[in-house]
Amino acid sequence: MYPRLAESILHNLLAQFPAVVLLGPRQSGKTTLAIEEKKRNGSALYLDLELPSAKRQLDDPEAFLLAHRHQLVILDEVQRLPELFAVLRGIIDLRRRDGEAAGQFLLLGSASGELLRQTSESLAGRVAQLELNPFQARELLPGESDCAALNPLWIRGGFPLSWLAKDDAASLTWRDMFIATYLDKDIPALGPRIPATTLRRLWTMLAHNQGELLDQSKLAASLAISGQTVGRYIDLLCDLMLVRRLPAWSGNVGKRLVRAPKVYVRDSGIVHSLLGLQNFDAVLGHPVAGASWEGFVVEQLIAAAPQAQASFYRTSHGAEADLVLHMRNGESWVIEIKRSSAPTVSKGYHLAAADIGATRKLLVAAVDSSYPMKDGIEVMNPLVAASLIAGT
Repeated sequence: MYPRLAESILHNLLAQFPAVVLLGPRQSGKTTLAIEEKKRNGSALYLDLELPSAKRQLDDPEAFLLAHRHQLVILDEVQRLPELFAVLRGIIDLRRRDGEAAGQFLLLGSASGELLRQTSESLAGRVAQLELNPFQARELLPGESDCAALNPLWIRGGFPLSWLAKDDAASLTWRDMFIATYLDKDIPALGPRIPATTLRRLWTMLAHNQGELLDQSKLAASLAISGQTVGRYIDLLCDLMLVRRLPAWSGNVGKRLVRAPKVYVRDSGIVHSLLGLQNFDAVLGHPVAGASWEGFVVEQLIAAAPQAQASFYRTSHGAEADLVLHMRNGESWVIEIKRSSAPTVSKGYHLAAADIGATRKLLVAAVDSSYPMKDGIEVMNPLVAASLIAGT
């Protein structure tokens, strides 16, 4: 098992809060991390709520959980039993009165919207949230400086079984099956009745338009459905943590700002699978290569700063920056992303940095060594940039 950066964070949160929600798309490694926590805490109880046998044990959830009131209880795919949250609140408060203030429940989920709503309504003040992304470069390539080392992760994406496949063909096959399982099984199990063929076409269109401004009316016309329906389908993909809506930067700069969000399929390997691109050469020869790299880097950098406010900047007059990270310490990092090994920035980037009042300016590109450019711009590869951001 590769060491996950979230492991120590999870352990610390369980030592502080009665309940922790571990969010992440399916197959991102949540269960593996939970089992490691169970090994650390030998008396912990694990239940997978996708199994009928586990659900039967919770026919009387209050009685069952009270019977295990001195154990860490791990509930996997907890969004499948939303009625459980009201019971959890009472059990948590009871165990608190008995002196068990922390480490009572670890809740795993792969549909963030409903799970976050339930925890915010039922477990306010009792729960911490942690997102587990698929493998990040900092986990797989610690201390690496050669940008070429990133290429396999970029092509295959970060889902553990895709990354660990014996070759690119096997990796693509796994991702194809992952997509099919989501469309045919996982999404219907959550309740929405959505034609699988329509959702696949939308998902594929988003991959073709990776990193572009969201135009729901254009997508709706192509799919012969309403713009409202497109929005609902994209909401679902975002809820499942498969798609990211990156919001436009908002602030009072006296400029006409673009307000539409940019949309990314979050895992680059899924992008390539949706487009039928098996290996490095196939990706480089496809028009999506630059946008796919941008989305890959965006995910690496946002994962390195989970508490930062992430956005992009664009005005009607040509000022533009691919990513803006507003850090908790008040700094604003303005970031441009290039696939080139000899990158440059446009006048629009300089305008964006000036408009925002950038405290740090990064040009993240396919370079092996970091170096400075004029006007205070720092050039570096995604590994270095993610490590730098994580250290703030």
